[in-house]
Amino acid sequence: MLLWIFRAIFWLVLIGTLFVAATSDPITKAGAHNFAALIVVGLGMAVFVFLLEVLTPKRKFAAVAGVFFGLLVGLLISLVLAAVVDMVNESYKINMIPAMAQAIKWLLGICVCYVTISIVIRTKDDVRFVIPYVEFAKQTKGARPLILDTSAVIDGRIAGLYQNKLFDAPLVVPRFVLNELQFIADSADRLKRQRGRRGLDILNQMQSDPSIDISIDDTMLEEVEEVKGVDQKLVMFARASHGRLATTDYNLTKVAQVREVDVVNINDLASVLKVVALPGEMMQVKIIKPGEEAEQGIGYLDDGTMVVVEGGRNKIGRDLLISITSSLQTSAGKMIFGKFEGFAQQDSGDEAGGRVGRRRPPVRRNGGGGSARGRQ
Repeated sequence: MLLWIFRAIFWLVLIGTLFVAATSDPITKAGAHNFAALIVVGLGMAVFVFLLEVLTPKRKFAAVAGVFFGLLVGLLISLVLAAVVDMVNESYKINMIPAMAQAIKWLLGICVCYVTISIVIRTKDDVRFVIPYVEFAKQTKGARPLILDTSAVIDGRIAGLYQNKLFDAPLVVPRFVLNELQFIADSADRLKRQRGRRGLDILNQMQSDPSIDISIDDTMLEEVEEVKGVDQKLVMFARASHGRLATTDYNLTKVAQVREVDVVNINDLASVLKVVALPGEMMQVKIIKPGEEAEQGIGYLDDGTMVVVEGGRNKIGRDLLISITSSLQTSAGKMIFGKFEGFAQQDSGDEAGGRVGRRRPPVRRNGGGGSARGRQ
């Protein structure tokens, strides 16, 4: 919208300048051919630069600039072109009257400033200053924002991850994501309506939590408004804001990766953090100490995970094979529970030898006393 307003202003200023110059006394007295030449040259330049600006594809550059920079560059170029106009007039003896030469200089200045400012507006704050063989790259300060999509808001796990300091980047919810949540919450389908209301409730809770830095972004970006579909808007918004996209949508994750946009999939993150031990699996662990309950032995995995083994209390210092019965994830870490199934290979031979050794001594058959001594 801003670009089209600027285009309209350009045409109004150009036509006004052309009209004032063409109706000035020196040009009207010089003859109809000068008047026609001025109109043709002025409109020709205006149409040329307008089509050049409209049809030129968008280009991405790399440093921050603004409209003032575009205007400054346009004025500098206009001064150079004004000198070129004077040089051409003198070299080729065109003998333009001063008023016409001045009008052409003004028209050149307007056209050049229009082109430079429109380039800055179209590229927003991605402008590359190119000095021969030197390029100044854009420097991004602070953490890159995390752009939440509808599925990530409805999922709700992002709030817990943020509260536990897994992320410290600001969370951003674009206006069109909020609109989609409202649309889902107003759906006639009961399930969709519940999901939409859940997302709005979670968003409200995150905004009320002082430990979560979250904001609603109402910025209207031209490249975002040009595309259709919330997924495409999210990808373009994340790229324009130099942020990362947070989602639980598998397809959106793949699209973002294809478009070279950084994406954090909450489901993939949960898979990485998931406990690797599953009930029924076999595991080898060395018993280090007795447990709190009777018959329990305690061991540890290489990553420090505590393993509680039923039937392992009298097997301290031995490597056991256990079958996992359950696992527990707490803020203090992981705990795995299992039961004794047998000895590991390095201990099975010793255990067998121990059993054979204990069976070798003969048992006396001289009555209860001998039997008692044998048990001792």
